[in-house]
Amino acid sequence: MDAQEFDRLAARARRLAVPGERRILGIAGAPGAGKSTLAARLVARLDGLAVLVPMDGFHLAQAELERLGRAGRKGAPDTFDAAGYTALLARLRTPVPGTTVYAPAFDRSLEEPVAGSVPVAPEVPLVVTEGNYLLHDEGAWSAVLPLLDEAWYLDLDARRRVPRLVERHVRFGKDRAHAERWVHDSDEANARLVARGRDRAHLVVTMS
Repeated sequence: MDAQEFDRLAARARRLAVPGERRILGIAGAPGAGKSTLAARLVARLDGLAVLVPMDGFHLAQAELERLGRAGRKGAPDTFDAAGYTALLARLRTPVPGTTVYAPAFDRSLEEPVAGSVPVAPEVPLVVTEGNYLLHDEGAWSAVLPLLDEAWYLDLDARRRVPRLVERHVRFGKDRAHAERWVHDSDEANARLVARGRDRAHLVVTMS
């Protein structure tokens, strides 16, 4: 993404950050599309007017995935606590004066969610949340989009996205052969599901 395009997106996000109000911007897209990077850059640019709350904090713990027999599909819609995520978004929409809400985060080095990691002070006007399934319309996920003031979909060509995704898995500890199999068998199946929500976004951002 060039500087001009980022400036345009940052200006759009800043218009949502109205002091005295609370709004939520959602950034969706396939695995490896650049959601977390863009969200973090936007929050940094807004300099105290926004806080980042990742959907990945609602991954089920590895032990629970193993108990449910879903560990081999980690990242699929039913490997998250979707109802918990929507409950948090609903709570974030109506901040209580003097009450900080603590959201979970996801530690990629541990491959586990970590509770109470992200403080959201009531006076912060914009929450930026990012994840695969913000535009998904099945089960508890269908409640997410109505809680967002804007939803953006990041679209990155698979020829660039897939190698980037493999490298991310390698960086966080998978050997390359395992990373390539995981991307082919799991991440890309999820990517096809995520793409079904593209037309529900308020804005489609072509990534590079």
